[in-house]
Amino acid sequence: MTTPPPLLGTLETALYAADLDEACEFWTRVIGLELIARVPGRHVFFRTATTPRPQVLLVFDPGATAVPPAPDARLPVPPHGASGPGHACLAVAPESLDRWRAHLQASGIAIEADFHWPQGGRSLYFRDPAGNSIELADPAIWAGMPPRTADPDCAER
Repeated sequence: MTTPPPLLGTLETALYAADLDEACEFWTRVIGLELIARVPGRHVFFRTATTPRPQVLLVFDPGATAVPPAPDARLPVPPHGASGPGHACLAVAPESLDRWRAHLQASGIAIEADFHWPQGGRSLYFRDPAGNSIELADPAIWAGMPPRTADPDCAER
């Protein structure tokens, strides 16, 4: 077996929502993301970061993306989708979490959890209009996690 080449990080995160207008309203007005692409009945895409490299949140209508592309499609993206709520976590500065909590509550968004992780950092959890679990977190929640090189539950094959 060969060693995989290095990754640069996560470029896209996908969530699914049947009501794309509601999703667009939530992600632009409540969360403040920039809308970068919209195809009615199929998807809305948002920029979440530009540095050190672009990162985007893709919100698809699961019914539209479950359909295979036409044989002559310009962009032959394979079918994909999910049923039930998904999860996405957006990194925020730790000093902004109290402001985020107040902003979400003022926007009528219920906070499901707000806690400090044992390894450091804090997370806020809430739901988007489609029921996806959304987390805003201090990046420190993952900073102290050592790599696992030999894990019997994830054995090499």
